[in-house]
Amino acid sequence: MSAPGGGGPRLSALVVARNEEAQLAECLERLHFADELVVVLDRSTDGSKAIAVRFAHRIVEGAWEIEGERRGAGAAACTGDWVLEVDADERVTPALAAEARARITGMGASVAGYFLVPVDNYVGGRLVRHGWGGAWGTAAMARLYARGAKRWGSERIHPTVRLDGVAGRLENPLVHYVDRDISDMIQRLDRYTAARAKDLRASGRIGTFGGNLRRLFTRFFKCYVTRRGYREGAYGFLIALFAGLYPLLSHLRARLEEE
Repeated sequence: MSAPGGGGPRLSALVVARNEEAQLAECLERLHFADELVVVLDRSTDGSKAIAVRFAHRIVEGAWEIEGERRGAGAAACTGDWVLEVDADERVTPALAAEARARITGMGASVAGYFLVPVDNYVGGRLVRHGWGGAWGTAAMARLYARGAKRWGSERIHPTVRLDGVAGRLENPLVHYVDRDISDMIQRLDRYTAARAKDLRASGRIGTFGGNLRRLFTRFFKCYVTRRGYREGAYGFLIALFAGLYPLLSHLRARLEEE
């Protein structure tokens, strides 16, 4: 097929999803500027595949319990010189698409490197700029990278990432619809702590109650004060609270619950 980027480096867009039929089409239709669109479907039982078939050049299906492994499988399926990694609840704006294309053209096809992409996080229709952190959210992510420059760890949730090459940062943000409402936030906390508890049990190092209790307060302070979550009102308080609760609840679940 002809490359949207002309004669510059080829760009692959990578989307990893599981049962995301409600929002997958809106995500994928924003990625037409890429030379290649790869969709990874992890144990999807809804209509996600039918949607992916309409947009994707390549679909990878499978079952991955480890987050890093499924993202690694998607990156391995990409053939572009650069990869733009997008989740189903994220949207690439025209400005971000144009900037990504321009920056990788400037870097070329043979240079190893990556770009941090700023993130505009939404809770419902509310843009929440401040206070993200503590494994509960981030203001920037390494989502645009030369093929092979990003590798993931073996954790089930928030896998560690190894990045190689020249580092850069884009100006235009990726739009991220984090949660629909407070109920969604609570359900996400349940999913995250369940997955983290499995990682802790597998490692044999679940920590101590006292240590994780201290982390509740230090993470709350970091998100609410240092990262200015207070500027977001009640939402900033909730984000800081959940960021603090995340390690403590994960520890308690690893300690008290059965597999």
